[in-house]
Amino acid sequence: MSDATQDGPVLAADGTPLKRSLSRALRAQKLRALMLIAPLLLFILITFIAPIVDMLFRSVENQIVSETLPRTVVELEGWDAEGVPSEDVYAALAYDFMEAAERRNHTRLGSRLNYETTGISSLFRQSGRGVDDIGEDYADQFHDLNPAWEESETWAALMGAPDWVEAQSADDVEGAGLLFRLSVAIQDVLPETSDAYRSFARTVQSEDNDNPVAEEPWNTVYLALYRDLSTGEVSGYDGPMADLLAEAAAAVPDFEGMTPREAFADINDDWLDTEVWATIEAFSDPYTAGYFLSAIDLQLTPDGVERQPPEQRVYLLLFNRTIFMSMAITLMCVLLGYPIAYLLSNLPARTSNLLLILVLLPFWTSLLVRTSAWKVLLQQQGVINDLLVWIGLVADDARLALINNQLGTIIAMTHILLPFMILPLFSVMKTIPPSYVRAAKSLGATNFTAFRRVYFPQSIPGIGAGCILVFILAIGYYITPELVGGRTGTFISNRIAYHISSSLNWGLAAALGTILLALVLVLYWVYDRIVGIDNVKLG
Repeated sequence: MSDATQDGPVLAADGTPLKRSLSRALRAQKLRALMLIAPLLLFILITFIAPIVDMLFRSVENQIVSETLPRTVVELEGWDAEGVPSEDVYAALAYDFMEAAERRNHTRLGSRLNYETTGISSLFRQSGRGVDDIGEDYADQFHDLNPAWEESETWAALMGAPDWVEAQSADDVEGAGLLFRLSVAIQDVLPETSDAYRSFARTVQSEDNDNPVAEEPWNTVYLALYRDLSTGEVSGYDGPMADLLAEAAAAVPDFEGMTPREAFADINDDWLDTEVWATIEAFSDPYTAGYFLSAIDLQLTPDGVERQPPEQRVYLLLFNRTIFMSMAITLMCVLLGYPIAYLLSNLPARTSNLLLILVLLPFWTSLLVRTSAWKVLLQQQGVINDLLVWIGLVADDARLALINNQLGTIIAMTHILLPFMILPLFSVMKTIPPSYVRAAKSLGATNFTAFRRVYFPQSIPGIGAGCILVFILAIGYYITPELVGGRTGTFISNRIAYHISSSLNWGLAAALGTILLALVLVLYWVYDRIVGIDNVKLG
């Protein structure tokens, strides 16, 4: 390093200012450190942070309703929830439902709404099979009026942009061809028909890879044409098929057919039930609090938030049961694990290591095998009851119910989680110098006093670590409660697993998981305020 001038900065050996050189070196050091931990950070981000973010999003995401029934959702904005909706709403439902049925999305939407109102899933499946008949009576009357309406080329020329029609009509077009583009001139004249035909054209292109020029429209497109001609004016239109359109406009007042409302009622009378429409309207927003409300035994209705019916209020009970049983399991692990850890820490090293192997032995056995073993031991004709009957403590006709209840879950999970309490206690107790207790005894303390005032306070960090470990593991267990808990010994995690794998209600499962995560964080904060997380040690 060179000497500094009288009034200049201190320079490094290469002539650069020392401050700048040090800053560059520190940046390079931090960058190297970041590169070393980058794989771990990426692993945590992908396997831990990303799933939590996805869970939080799924618990409020509800875009399937607005994406599957976009026209219906818009029309329902003017519905006052009194009586059945207007014909415009039913017409919008016909257009949406026809497209959803072709894209096979209606069953997914039915399953989603069925979580809120039982029976909607079967209603949507049945309607998906019958929706292609809506508008058929109008289609037949248009065909009878002029056979040109039955030709797909007529519709393409009327609805498509001229350059798109020209390109799609070429002989060398294969498959779907260019994406359908609507004629600007026809949109103002036939707004509903334009929207319905565009839905038809783009659906057959994307789902069937067919050219709309060669496909006759759905019956719902004829329904839209009838509604447009009944309420609109086409005399000013002079584009393609103007004469055909004028002829149809003159004949439409004499057409007879079922209205959209009558057509849906013919499929299923439930479409006249305001509860069905109230469910669609209540969950039409792309984001909803409905999952969280269901997770705390509430429900979202057109009148606001209300409590679930008494027979459906299960989740608050499960949350309370989960917390209570997890605390009971943690307490049992402390009561059983503390004496074992104390014994291991005070025995000679050779004997202690041998017994420690027995503590670790359960980790070498499958969790499923250990739980199944408890089913054999705890059942009414099992080993424990047979032993109690043999020694005369229990009558043969009054055997204990040790399984398929909360007691069975607590017993089995205490055995499974006991090592997670013993190991932190043992590691902390090994660091407590035996001389402290001997010094207390030499000063006149009894064995119990020396333990209570000297040894036990130093082992509290191990108790704290073991309690946190056991409680957090217990609160999320679902295999053991599922096998030995029966109806009264299951946890909220069992319900989450059910919604993930069986009912496929991932939104409710995500909401339950989010509440459970928040509950654990709150309990962790309370523990920190009472005990202090700084006092938790693993040795």
